[in-house]
Amino acid sequence: MEIQTFFSRGSSLTWQDYSVVLVLLALLIFVGIYFGREEKTTDDFFLGGRKIPWWAACLSFVATEISAVTLIAVPAVAYMENWEYAQFFIGSFLARIVIAFLFIPAFYRYNCTSIYEFLKYRFGTATQIAGSILFFITRLLASGVRLMVACLAVSILIGWPIIPTILLFSVICILYIAWGGIKAVIWTNVVQALTFTVAGAVAIGFLLSHIDGGAAAVVALAGAAGKLKIFNWGPGLAESGSGAFLKSLFTDPNIFVLATLNGFFGSMAAFGTDQEIMQRLLTVETRRESQKTMLLTPIGSFLVMFIFLFIGACLYAFYVQHPGLPLPAKLDKIFPHFIEQTMPPLMRGLMLAAIVMASIDSPLGSLTTSFVTDIYRPVIVKAATERHYLFISRVCVVIFGIILAFIAYFFSHFEKFLWLAFKIGGVTYGSLLGVFLLGLLTTRRCNRVNVVAMSLSALAMLVLLILSEKQIFPLGWTWLLLIGTFLTFATGWIFGEKATSPADPAPQN
Repeated sequence: MEIQTFFSRGSSLTWQDYSVVLVLLALLIFVGIYFGREEKTTDDFFLGGRKIPWWAACLSFVATEISAVTLIAVPAVAYMENWEYAQFFIGSFLARIVIAFLFIPAFYRYNCTSIYEFLKYRFGTATQIAGSILFFITRLLASGVRLMVACLAVSILIGWPIIPTILLFSVICILYIAWGGIKAVIWTNVVQALTFTVAGAVAIGFLLSHIDGGAAAVVALAGAAGKLKIFNWGPGLAESGSGAFLKSLFTDPNIFVLATLNGFFGSMAAFGTDQEIMQRLLTVETRRESQKTMLLTPIGSFLVMFIFLFIGACLYAFYVQHPGLPLPAKLDKIFPHFIEQTMPPLMRGLMLAAIVMASIDSPLGSLTTSFVTDIYRPVIVKAATERHYLFISRVCVVIFGIILAFIAYFFSHFEKFLWLAFKIGGVTYGSLLGVFLLGLLTTRRCNRVNVVAMSLSALAMLVLLILSEKQIFPLGWTWLLLIGTFLTFATGWIFGEKATSPADPAPQN
């Protein structure tokens, strides 16, 4: 294969577009290197010495939560379906309140570097390692989806095949994270959050200027087609009877009750039991600042979600008014297709830069933190120098980056990217959330029981997901998280030992 064929299939991008991307990438790399310098200990590498300003941690949280999946998949879902995705935000908002006042105080009380250290202090080392392994599985697979979505979008815009695109993203992530650790990640996240928020607003302005009637026409056209529908109450009991309603409740993941519950428990799991997100909140100095950071994140998250849902509605109205324009073979790619086919130079570069920015945020820092803190340091090499652990941390960034690239390529053959990421989390998040809630809400003492409960619960949810996807057992995928949480929590409660005092039980080794 010739190099030119391998790297380019033709692109409508101009030198102005590439200039915008290169300038913002240069800024990103400079910020990562500058703020990530002088890493001397693992405390610096993993927590930034707990000296990160709360507002920077807040923007980093939003940038990590959003990712390229939001920028690409949310407009596509709004274009193809409707705004029912927004129902998840209601439960998500409530979950952040619970995390702020239940999870964060416990993590600061035990001075956790990795949140799975809480499981060690509360239950024992076996539970800590099991939690960390489940995090590894979830984060690698879900982040593989996120990386793949970004690379597909970029490959459309610049005309590259998927393989060199994945390699480019992976190399950039490895370089600046291995150099600067969490400080580099957070300050580059700040640049990323600002970039894709501005780019989304610019995209809306451009779309409205090319839609006859502007925003009013978008509301009329998209609304008439049901594209602005937010709430799905399911079939009415009076018209369809209780049987149809119950069937919808178990099989339709977008029905309001189920979507809200999944938003609540899903966000509690994704934000409270996932090192990737929670690590940002542990980099500020005090518990109070961390809580303030969490309580302010819904503002940024809601703004970005609304921007990209509205982009999807605008895209629908635009293509209704311009029926002669071609559509992509896969409608999941509708937004990058529109950017490449319709937007002018510079603006197209800004959109590409936003997608690139949202993609470069990587789980490599949190994966390394969890591996070194939860497995390598307490189990493999127990008494080494900080210099040794810092070196191993940088090596792990490289190794996990390579693994992530392979996973991203594997998922490039899938469709409906937004729901794919959620389905992956549904398999393992229930196990994590169940054991964390057991530790936070009860005084039960159990260690090996937790390992069995978490493992069997994750395996059972995987089987249910496969049966559901093959339509052998009709069950909405949003039930996986709820069932997994209940099974793990109930098993620990029933088979665990009752503590002799209301204080936190001593860990069992």
